Amino acid sequence: MVSTGLSPAPPIGTASPVTDEIATFALADLSRDPGWQRPVIVEQELLILTTRGHGDAELDFHLLPCRPGTLLRVRAGQVLRCPGPQFDATVVSWKPEALRGFDIDVDAPVTWRQLAGEDEDAVITEVSQLAVDCQRHPDSGIARALLRHQLAVLLLRLALAGDDRSVPRPEDETFHRFSREVEHGYPQTRRVEDYAVGLRCSVRTLTRACLAVTGRSAKQIIDARVALQAGRLLAATDQPIAQIGRRLGFSEPTNFGRFFTREVGVSPGAFRAARLQPVAGRVVRPRPPTEPTDANVGRFRPGTLGEPANGGHSGRPGSPTGLARGIGRA
Repeated sequence: MVSTGLSPAPPIGTASPVTDEIATFALADLSRDPGWQRPVIVEQELLILTTRGHGDAELDFHLLPCRPGTLLRVRAGQVLRCPGPQFDATVVSWKPEALRGFDIDVDAPVTWRQLAGEDEDAVITEVSQLAVDCQRHPDSGIARALLRHQLAVLLLRLALAGDDRSVPRPEDETFHRFSREVEHGYPQTRRVEDYAVGLRCSVRTLTRACLAVTGRSAKQIIDARVALQAGRLLAATDQPIAQIGRRLGFSEPTNFGRFFTREVGVSPGAFRAARLQPVAGRVVRPRPPTEPTDANVGRFRPGTLGEPANGGHSGRPGSPTGLARGIGRA
């Protein structure tokens, strides 16, 4: 489920006996370290429903307040840390193949949501039933189909709650296509021209779309995604800094160091050292629903006030626009 770069993570204690495609377990099972002294890289898709207590979950270096009824959507590849933790939660995890054949946008559920009223009752019921059925039914085609349909219903319900019925602009579609290409291509190239060729459009078109949706250029979007991945690897693994730089396309450690310092504001070594310290006193408010919600956009400034990775709804108007932005899901 998670990776720290040290050795393979042990099996989750309450994984489904029916199929390893879908599992439910306690939040504490996500980390081998009960104190969560360092983040973990999540290797499967997750929903995390807080059931008791209060605390903060740190997702991609931003703090998200959690209390009973808080739902987090965590994408594979993101880094997660729950210091303490001071709250209990039920985790639903799944592999992409579990939803094969379903017409579901798995990125529709927002990163952070405080459930209330009938929505909270429905989600709690569905998560609870999914957890029960993961444990009680023997392995069979019918049992696997049951779990897949239950997961599909849960994700559809969450997508419906955040359904945006506004008419998309041409720039929105261009930006979304560009974002998907960046996800696949950022380790190989940071040149806007290369993405423009792959998308069969001009650099000017990409830049115009990114500015319209995020307020930042296409080049800034690419660089923010690379910096985010660098931060994830620095915080959650023991890989040498030079090796991380090479993985991200930097042939020389000095070039990587300069790039990271420019994007993040501190050197790779200082960033890694800081991530081993306890997190306290920084609460990130989810962005209001009028802002883009499918990706972090712009400059990656871990540890400062900002919005959560991949957007979110606060459930209350007037949440401040953040200072920390970056793009990426994996």
